[in-house]
Amino acid sequence: MKLSTSRVLVTGAGGFLGGHLLERLRGAGCRELLAPPEQELDLLDPGQVERILGDFRPELVIHLAARVGGIGANLRHPAEYFYDNLMMGVPLMHKAWQSGVGKFVAIGTVCAYPKFAPVPFREADLWNGYPEETNAPYGLAKKMLLVQAQAYRRQYGFNAVFLLPVNLYGPGDNFDPESSHVIPALIRKFVLARERGDARAVCWGDGSPSREFLYAPDAAEGICLAAEGYDGPEPVNLGTGREITIRDLAGLIAGAVGFEGEIAWDTSRPGGQPRRCLDVSRAAKLFGFRARTPFEEGIRSTVEWFLRNRPDRA
Repeated sequence: MKLSTSRVLVTGAGGFLGGHLLERLRGAGCRELLAPPEQELDLLDPGQVERILGDFRPELVIHLAARVGGIGANLRHPAEYFYDNLMMGVPLMHKAWQSGVGKFVAIGTVCAYPKFAPVPFREADLWNGYPEETNAPYGLAKKMLLVQAQAYRRQYGFNAVFLLPVNLYGPGDNFDPESSHVIPALIRKFVLARERGDARAVCWGDGSPSREFLYAPDAAEGICLAAEGYDGPEPVNLGTGREITIRDLAGLIAGAVGFEGEIAWDTSRPGGQPRRCLDVSRAAKLFGFRARTPFEEGIRSTVEWFLRNRPDRA
C-alpha cells in the first residue's frame, strides 16, 4: 500500500499523536486524507461509523483514537477506560472489514504487556501474565484489537495489523494535571515550582520504576512505515530500546527547565509498572523503523513547546 495513492481515514486525529501523524501523512502526499474531529465522528455511535466509512470509502484506516491518561486518571476511571477503548475499536474494525477497507492499522499500548514481563519486552511475551493493575483495563481493552485483527485475518483474510508504541512524548503533549502522563506532568510541575521559587517539588512513588519513551514525530514515522510496508499478523513494538528511571527522568527534566530545588518522593502514591523497555528489533527487521530523536533533544523541544504554548501563567 502506498500512502501517496491511498484514501486514508485517521481516527483520533485531533489528539496528540494524531497531529504528528497528519503532518507525516500530508508530507507523504496522501491522495485523500480524512481526519474528522471528535465532534464529527463519535466512534461510540455505530451509525456515525457506518456513515463515514460508506461516504469516504477509505482504503486504509489508522485507528489512533483512545481515552488515555496517567496513573491517576486510570485509577479514577477504570470502567470508562475499558469500555470506551474497547467499543471505539472493535466495532470500527468490524465495520471496516464489512465496508471493504483494504488495510486497518490498530494502535495498541505498552500497557498491554504483563506487569512482570521480562525486560526488554518482546512481542512473544505479550500473553505471559496480567498487566500492571493501575492501567490493566485500558491495556486489555486495546489488546483485544490484536485478538480481533488476528481472528479477522484468519477467517476473512482481512489485512489488519497491530502496533505497540511505548510511552509517547513531544510537542503538543497533554499537560492537563488531571490526565497527563509522566513527562508533561513533570515538566509542568518543575516549571511552576521554579516560577514560585519553591524549595522542593514532590513526585509520585519512589522514583525507582523505569520507562522508555518515544518522541511522537518518530512514532508517526513508524506508523507510516508499517502502513506502507507491514502486512503480517504479529504485533510489533515501536520504541527506542532505551529505558530511564523516573528518578533520573525527574532530574533530567528539572535541569531542562532550570528548577534547582529538592526533588522529594511521596511513596504513598503508586509508581506503576516496575520496568518498561521494549525489544524493538522486529520493527527494524520488518519495516525498517528506528527511532531517530535523541531523548535529551526531545525533552528540550517538549519543554520549549510548553513554555511557548502553556495556557496558564501560574
